[in-house]
Amino acid sequence: MLCADQSGGEVHEMYCMSQTKPTDAEACNTHACEFLWITGEWTECSVTCGQGYQRRLVSCSEVHAGQDNYEYGHQSSSHCPGTPPENYQECDAGPCPSRETWRMGIWGLCSVTCGEGWMERTVQCVTSEGEASNRCPMSARPEARKACGNPSCHLPTSCREAQGMTGFPVDGEQILNIQGRALKIYCAGMQTDHPGEYITLMTGEAENFSEVFGFRLNDPTECPSNLSRREDCNCRRDYTAAGLSTFTKVRLDLSKMQIITTDWQFASTREGRHVPFATGGDCYSAARCPQGRFSINLSGTGFHVAEQTKWISHGNYAVADIHKSQDGSRVTGMCGGYCGKCTPSTSSGLLVRVT
Repeated sequence: MLCADQSGGEVHEMYCMSQTKPTDAEACNTHACEFLWITGEWTECSVTCGQGYQRRLVSCSEVHAGQDNYEYGHQSSSHCPGTPPENYQECDAGPCPSRETWRMGIWGLCSVTCGEGWMERTVQCVTSEGEASNRCPMSARPEARKACGNPSCHLPTSCREAQGMTGFPVDGEQILNIQGRALKIYCAGMQTDHPGEYITLMTGEAENFSEVFGFRLNDPTECPSNLSRREDCNCRRDYTAAGLSTFTKVRLDLSKMQIITTDWQFASTREGRHVPFATGGDCYSAARCPQGRFSINLSGTGFHVAEQTKWISHGNYAVADIHKSQDGSRVTGMCGGYCGKCTPSTSSGLLVRVT
């Protein structure tokens, strides 16, 4: 603020002392400041198909009213009213095209612990959603089976060979190479020139027995009590071929992979006569009412009864009701006639295979 003469030139303030000096400042913009949330444009979806997300810029800015538009000043998120707008949202870019691919499982164990064998894994064609499909190119199918082995292992293949490798040990369990598998075999007679191989029956005598039933109906044309066994029947107990034998080990002929059913070294005859392994019979009835029984359980031994093993009936009115488990480890039979029995076929014998 200046003191001026009539021509407008600046003079000393003493010439203006008789006049009231005008104010040189006054208040302006006395209304409260306004802050608003400002949002930017959403970005494109983060994926080209399926579920994704989008982002945008969100800020709190001071707003000034200009002549034709709004101007934005400094930012301060603490001054904006309410909850800030979302800066993130999900988006759907539409269904993805289905793509088939081969899915592989892990390799299983080698089929042998000694020598050359094979291992397998699952190979499945699936869509991108994990559903089974048959549209994968077969030319790109991964292998589901491959060779494996342990050429460095040298296990004996018989008790005789084990005897030669270790001198003359006592009878007992030995690990032998049976058809490429390392299996536990009981070697008996190791102090002799001809030791024998035996399979130790892990389930014991309760599930490894053979019986020829000793009771005979007074009227052999009947089949009383719906095939059930009752000793208070109208019968007599005088069948001289009857017997019950149980087994803890059975002799194995390695050259034929056949169980020798008439080896009694590890068998006990509880009553009557010796009954060979896998044999049952009776002289009970002529009306298809078998009472003789046998049971084989090779579970845990590494062996199973071969599919080629068949049972045949012998004698008068003989029948054989044979049941095998799916894996061949168990076989049970009800056999008999008047008089009759069942045994493994003489053409094949009781063949076993490595599991």
